[in-house]
Amino acid sequence: MTAYVALLRGINVSRNQRIAMADLRALLTDLGLDDVTTYLQSGNALFRSDRADPDTIADEIEAAITRELGLTVRVLVRDEDDFRRVLNANPLAEVATDPSRLLVTFLSAPTAEARLDAVDPATHAPEVMAIGPREVYVWYPDGVRKAKLSPPFFEKRYPEDANAAGTARNWNTLSKLLTMLD
Repeated sequence: MTAYVALLRGINVSRNQRIAMADLRALLTDLGLDDVTTYLQSGNALFRSDRADPDTIADEIEAAITRELGLTVRVLVRDEDDFRRVLNANPLAEVATDPSRLLVTFLSAPTAEARLDAVDPATHAPEVMAIGPREVYVWYPDGVRKAKLSPPFFEKRYPEDANAAGTARNWNTLSKLLTMLD
């Protein structure tokens, strides 16, 4: 059985996209996923499964949320090895001094297909970004409230894919999820 992390995009931040974590755990369990647990109210779930394709699992979760809860929610799923890779490869570890202001935006498509290489980081200073295979690390020294390099900024770099999605988590949350995987 492989351990997975599911990251739901944009839930429980407005009145329209509310999902109780108990309901999310029940929904994931009903899909045949094992050892389901959630963290915080912002759509972080961990589970185990013998299914091998994280993207297929994400599609199944999205469909179940629509069918059972009547909501349209994007879900990104990473297996344990990939999730650990993202945390271990942190290219901004020397720059980021506050883990609550270091975010990773997980993307539904590889960054190589995006136009991220054309983004001039200097135009977004003091924010600092680094590109990974399917994620973007961003250090927000002035906080994320008025950030220029937001998840929608990165999603817009996929004009050929209207379904492209990104969801961000701060380093504190990612570190806790990693601890929960152990």
